[in-house]
Amino acid sequence: MAAKEDRTAAPEQDAGLSEQDELLLKPRNIILTIPNFISLLRLISIPPIAYMISTEHMWTAMIILAFSALSDWLDGYLARKLHQISKIGQLLDPIADRLLILSSVLAFAMAGMLPWWLLIVVGARDLVMLIEIVIIAQFDYGPLPVHFVGKTGTALLMMAIPALIVAELGDGYFFTGLHLLAVACTIWGVVLYWIAGFIYLKQGHDILHTHKKEAKVQNASVSR
Repeated sequence: MAAKEDRTAAPEQDAGLSEQDELLLKPRNIILTIPNFISLLRLISIPPIAYMISTEHMWTAMIILAFSALSDWLDGYLARKLHQISKIGQLLDPIADRLLILSSVLAFAMAGMLPWWLLIVVGARDLVMLIEIVIIAQFDYGPLPVHFVGKTGTALLMMAIPALIVAELGDGYFFTGLHLLAVACTIWGVVLYWIAGFIYLKQGHDILHTHKKEAKVQNASVSR
């Protein structure tokens, strides 16, 4: 039986890299790495952040969130520096971002700082994406390439979380303005989040359509 083709998208390569360097930058089937351990710690930090937000312990939430943000940069840097880019690491990073966004929106809703419908909108989009990932995984396709619209939407939501926390630390025009800016970032982030979701659905549809065409061609050649 032929080995299954690995269709997980590799990170973009810089021009001028040697063949050996390009091989080191390709994601591998390794689990026990320092970057993956840091990503795991970031996942573990999400429940405490959400709890501190929901109970309005904003200073503590801000400190933990700062370490979480630092780890987000550090795991990617170390993965490249130590040549420990892994397939599971490519999954852990976006999963951690999605869980942080979802749990933070839930916590802000529980604290009365954001409307509950926002949680439903964000959660529904991530549920749809999860179903799509599971479906295309059945055809040996890895994570879909990240679109810049999705990156922008996620970035806006990730900026809105600390801004909403800081806005609750004091009174006055600055904190009120920061709160309004954070809410605006949240709304625009959700809009882009869903636009990116439709783009990913289109990508998934194209993948399945191509797979069906390839299967028909293969079956036709076998029948001959």
